[in-house]
Amino acid sequence: MLIRACVQDDLARLTQLTIDTFRPFFEDSLGTPLDGLVRAILHADWRDDYRQQLPTLHDPARHRYVAVAETESGVIVGYVAWQADLTRRHGEITLLAVDKDHRGDRTGTALCEHAFADLRGRGTRLVEIGTGGDAFHAPARALYESLGCVPFPAVHYYRQL
Repeated sequence: MLIRACVQDDLARLTQLTIDTFRPFFEDSLGTPLDGLVRAILHADWRDDYRQQLPTLHDPARHRYVAVAETESGVIVGYVAWQADLTRRHGEITLLAVDKDHRGDRTGTALCEHAFADLRGRGTRLVEIGTGGDAFHAPARALYESLGCVPFPAVHYYRQL
Protein backbone atom coordinates (compact mmCIF):
# COMPACT_ATOMS: atom_id res chain seq x y z
CA MET A 1 0.00 0.00 0.00
CA LEU A 2 1.19 3.48 -0.89
CA ILE A 3 0.26 6.56 1.13
CA ARG A 4 0.53 9.76 -0.84
CA ALA A 5 -0.76 13.31 -0.85
CA CYS A 6 -4.19 13.89 -2.27
CA VAL A 7 -4.53 15.43 -5.72
CA GLN A 8 -7.55 17.06 -7.35
CA ASP A 9 -8.29 13.96 -9.45
CA ASP A 10 -8.86 11.97 -6.22
CA LEU A 11 -11.85 14.04 -5.16
CA ALA A 12 -14.61 11.96 -6.80
CA ARG A 13 -13.29 8.72 -5.26
CA LEU A 14 -12.85 10.34 -1.84
CA THR A 15 -16.39 11.68 -1.92
CA GLN A 16 -17.84 8.29 -2.84
CA LEU A 17 -15.68 6.55 -0.24
CA THR A 18 -16.90 8.98 2.44
CA ILE A 19 -20.55 8.50 1.51
CA ASP A 20 -20.15 4.71 1.45
CA THR A 21 -18.32 4.74 4.79
CA PHE A 22 -20.82 6.87 6.67
CA ARG A 23 -24.08 5.75 4.96
CA PRO A 24 -24.74 3.05 7.60
CA PHE A 25 -24.43 5.65 10.36
CA PHE A 26 -26.76 8.20 8.81
CA GLU A 27 -29.27 5.71 7.44
CA ASP A 28 -29.22 2.91 10.01
CA SER A 29 -27.47 3.93 13.23
CA LEU A 30 -28.36 7.55 13.86
CA GLY A 31 -31.44 6.25 15.59
CA THR A 32 -34.39 8.21 16.80
CA PRO A 33 -33.11 10.99 19.08
CA LEU A 34 -36.08 13.30 19.49
CA ASP A 35 -38.13 11.38 16.94
CA GLY A 36 -35.61 11.92 14.16
CA LEU A 37 -35.23 15.69 14.57
CA VAL A 38 -31.45 15.50 15.02
CA ARG A 39 -31.07 13.79 11.65
CA ALA A 40 -33.77 15.88 9.98
CA ILE A 41 -32.35 19.21 11.12
CA LEU A 42 -28.60 18.65 11.44
CA HIS A 43 -27.97 15.89 8.89
CA ALA A 44 -30.82 15.97 6.36
CA ASP A 45 -28.41 16.59 3.49
CA TRP A 46 -25.42 14.65 4.84
CA ARG A 47 -24.30 13.49 1.37
CA ASP A 48 -24.25 17.06 0.06
CA ASP A 49 -22.53 18.21 3.25
CA TYR A 50 -19.67 15.80 2.45
CA ARG A 51 -19.66 16.85 -1.22
CA GLN A 52 -19.14 20.44 -0.07
CA GLN A 53 -16.66 19.61 2.70
CA LEU A 54 -14.29 17.32 0.80
CA PRO A 55 -12.90 19.94 -1.61
CA THR A 56 -11.96 22.15 1.37
CA LEU A 57 -9.99 19.53 3.29
CA HIS A 58 -6.71 19.76 1.36
CA ASP A 59 -5.43 23.32 1.53
CA PRO A 60 -1.73 23.37 2.51
CA ALA A 61 -1.71 27.19 2.58
CA ARG A 62 -4.17 26.91 5.51
CA HIS A 63 -2.32 23.95 7.09
CA ARG A 64 -4.95 21.43 5.97
CA TYR A 65 -3.83 18.15 4.44
CA VAL A 66 -5.22 14.94 2.98
CA ALA A 67 -3.34 11.73 2.30
CA VAL A 68 -4.75 8.72 0.49
CA ALA A 69 -3.98 5.01 0.82
CA GLU A 70 -3.66 3.40 -2.56
CA THR A 71 -3.25 -0.24 -3.54
CA GLU A 72 -0.46 -1.36 -5.88
CA SER A 73 -3.02 -1.30 -8.68
CA GLY A 74 -3.82 2.37 -7.96
CA VAL A 75 -7.18 1.98 -6.21
CA ILE A 76 -7.77 4.40 -3.34
CA VAL A 77 -8.93 2.41 -0.31
CA GLY A 78 -8.85 5.10 2.35
CA TYR A 79 -7.83 8.59 3.30
CA VAL A 80 -7.12 10.78 6.27
CA ALA A 81 -7.58 14.54 6.56
CA TRP A 82 -5.87 16.64 9.21
CA GLN A 83 -5.11 20.21 10.08
CA ALA A 84 -2.48 21.93 12.16
CA ASP A 85 -2.68 24.98 14.38
CA LEU A 86 1.02 25.78 14.50
CA THR A 87 0.61 28.62 17.01
CA ARG A 88 -1.01 26.32 19.56
CA ARG A 89 1.07 23.29 18.47
CA HIS A 90 -2.20 21.39 18.13
CA GLY A 91 -3.41 19.15 15.34
CA GLU A 92 -6.69 17.52 14.52
CA ILE A 93 -7.63 14.52 12.44
CA THR A 94 -10.73 15.90 10.77
CA LEU A 95 -11.84 12.88 8.76
CA LEU A 96 -10.82 9.27 8.29
CA ALA A 97 -12.50 6.86 5.89
CA VAL A 98 -11.44 3.35 4.88
CA ASP A 99 -13.14 1.13 2.32
CA LYS A 100 -15.11 -1.62 4.08
CA ASP A 101 -13.01 -4.33 2.38
CA HIS A 102 -9.83 -2.83 3.88
CA ARG A 103 -10.96 -2.27 7.45
CA GLY A 104 -8.95 -4.38 9.84
CA ASP A 105 -5.92 -4.58 7.53
CA ARG A 106 -4.12 -1.68 9.24
CA THR A 107 -5.01 0.87 6.54
CA GLY A 108 -6.59 3.18 9.14
CA THR A 109 -3.58 2.74 11.40
CA ALA A 110 -1.15 3.57 8.59
CA LEU A 111 -3.14 6.64 7.59
CA CYS A 112 -3.32 7.96 11.16
CA GLU A 113 0.38 7.31 11.73
CA HIS A 114 1.13 9.19 8.50
CA ALA A 115 -0.85 12.20 9.73
CA PHE A 116 0.77 11.99 13.18
CA ALA A 117 4.24 11.98 11.63
CA ASP A 118 3.41 15.01 9.52
CA LEU A 119 2.01 16.88 12.52
CA ARG A 120 5.04 15.93 14.64
CA GLY A 121 7.30 17.28 11.89
CA ARG A 122 5.46 20.60 12.05
CA GLY A 123 6.11 20.90 15.79
CA THR A 124 2.68 19.80 16.91
CA ARG A 125 2.59 18.42 20.45
CA LEU A 126 -1.05 17.34 20.73
CA VAL A 127 -3.43 15.75 18.24
CA GLU A 128 -7.19 15.47 18.59
CA ILE A 129 -9.51 12.91 16.96
CA GLY A 130 -13.25 12.94 17.48
CA THR A 131 -15.75 10.16 16.96
CA GLY A 132 -19.15 9.01 18.15
CA GLY A 133 -19.93 7.06 21.27
CA ASP A 134 -22.47 4.83 19.53
CA ALA A 135 -22.09 1.25 18.26
CA PHE A 136 -21.34 2.36 14.68
CA HIS A 137 -18.26 4.25 15.84
CA ALA A 138 -16.93 1.47 18.15
CA PRO A 139 -14.30 0.34 15.59
CA ALA A 140 -13.04 3.93 15.30
CA ARG A 141 -12.75 4.21 19.07
CA ALA A 142 -10.84 0.91 19.18
CA LEU A 143 -8.48 2.12 16.45
CA TYR A 144 -7.78 5.43 18.18
CA GLU A 145 -7.18 3.76 21.52
CA SER A 146 -4.81 1.25 19.85
CA LEU A 147 -2.85 4.27 18.59
CA GLY A 148 -2.43 5.54 22.15
CA CYS A 149 -5.19 8.14 22.03
CA VAL A 150 -6.99 8.82 25.29
CA PRO A 151 -10.73 9.56 25.28
CA PHE A 152 -11.97 12.85 26.66
CA PRO A 153 -15.62 12.52 27.70
CA ALA A 154 -18.06 14.92 26.11
CA VAL A 155 -21.83 14.91 26.03
CA HIS A 156 -24.13 16.59 23.53
CA TYR A 157 -27.68 17.27 24.66
CA TYR A 158 -30.63 18.01 22.38
CA ARG A 159 -34.08 19.34 23.19
CA GLN A 160 -37.03 19.68 20.91
CA LEU A 161 -38.46 23.20 20.85
